[in-house]
Amino acid sequence: MKCEIVPERCIACGLCQALAPHFFDYTDEGIVTFIGEAHALQEFVPEKEQAAVKQSGRRCPAHAILLHDSL
Repeated sequence: MKCEIVPERCIACGLCQALAPHFFDYTDEGIVTFIGEAHALQEFVPEKEQAAVKQSGRRCPAHAILLHDSL
């Protein structure tokens, strides 16, 4: 599974990091980013993080987290 973030949509609510703290981080302005890859807009999701990342994507009120099945 691949996760895509759309920083322009992020409203800095903090929900994604609360649900997947080992995958998501924030900029100084509170906008979502990936841990260790602050400038990346897409990242593959490790299997152990997939459940939490899926929940983050479903619950994001701004639809700033998009999930894609990877081949």
